Amino acid sequence: MTKTDEKRDAQERGVFFRLLRRDKHSSARAGILSTAHGDIPTPIFMPVGTQATVKTLTPAELHEIGARIILSNTYHLYLRPGAEIVRGAGGLQKFSSWHAPILTDSGGFQIFSLAELNKIDVSGFTFRSHLDGSQHFLTPENVISIQRDLGSDIMMVLDECVPYPCEYRYAKKSTELTLGWARKSLQAVSNYPPVHGYAQYPFAIVQGSVYEDLRRYCALELCELDFPGYAIGGLSVGEPKEALYDLTELCAAILPPEKPRYLMGVGKPEDLVEGIERGIDMFDCIIPTRNGRNGTVFTSAGPLNIKSARYKRDPLPLDPDCACMTCQIFSRAYLRHLFNAKELLVLRLLSYHNVFFYLDLVTKARKAILGERYSTWKRDFLLRYTQNRLDQ
Repeated sequence: MTKTDEKRDAQERGVFFRLLRRDKHSSARAGILSTAHGDIPTPIFMPVGTQATVKTLTPAELHEIGARIILSNTYHLYLRPGAEIVRGAGGLQKFSSWHAPILTDSGGFQIFSLAELNKIDVSGFTFRSHLDGSQHFLTPENVISIQRDLGSDIMMVLDECVPYPCEYRYAKKSTELTLGWARKSLQAVSNYPPVHGYAQYPFAIVQGSVYEDLRRYCALELCELDFPGYAIGGLSVGEPKEALYDLTELCAAILPPEKPRYLMGVGKPEDLVEGIERGIDMFDCIIPTRNGRNGTVFTSAGPLNIKSARYKRDPLPLDPDCACMTCQIFSRAYLRHLFNAKELLVLRLLSYHNVFFYLDLVTKARKAILGERYSTWKRDFLLRYTQNRLDQ
């Protein structure tokens, strides 16, 4: 290994997460992730930009809202426009004009969500494109290679997300598959060096369905591999809330405290504050933008359905306590009118508000942790959010 290779290897496997403060009364923590495209304060929410765009929002608007990192999807970008196109453009940041950190998911969730189109074995998974029916084969190794071309700052390894409910025998076999793929992925990180001149950090993913012994086993095995960061996957797929929170706490307690922890695909505002209390640093979910496009917004007093007739003449903003552009300018009555008239502007305005709400939520959580008052802040937030719902 040359000195250049050693330096690159040290960058990728070294600590890029600084833990600044732990809450005295819980496992909540505040830190900083440092990447080539900027620092990311944690806890953080990552807006989902599956196809290198957060639906309805421009990069400038995302910066204005306070987004520090977005998530894109390897599976979708591999199919369209193709990794070679993105590589030729200089990576996702240059291709999309989002000049800040990006995390790319591996496609493991697509194995789960498009199960009827794929076949899995120890070497990878064969699938038919949902776009044109063409057949493709993805392996742990070429998923890393594709993400090298994409140039994301954080690369998720290939894993299998199992459905809920799931028989123990299947969950155990899937956990072993995920562990084998993680080992192959880590080797591929060394075999496929960065192509855009900066470090990219691979994250492993803890699986095991709702079985505590499998989750514990998977987490411990992945810790031995010493990834730069770790994710908890396979939750928020239909299991009870209690299981979501208990398994999150179990996994977070095992994962190395000096490494970032990412709870994948979660969730609603109450899920974020519960996850933060259990030691989670990173979240993503399509809920803010998807719900916004469907007329549901999140406020400090709970969710609000703008389609409701009760807002027909309402002059108030969506959330009187919100500082976002939508709330500063537009009334509930006007936004309801836009939605019922099927005006495209409302999709952007509601998504803008929802993403702002999520990012403002984690910003306030971080301040509470740094001020050693997270438990009190969480209690006050949930009391208002869950007991004073606008649409009850």
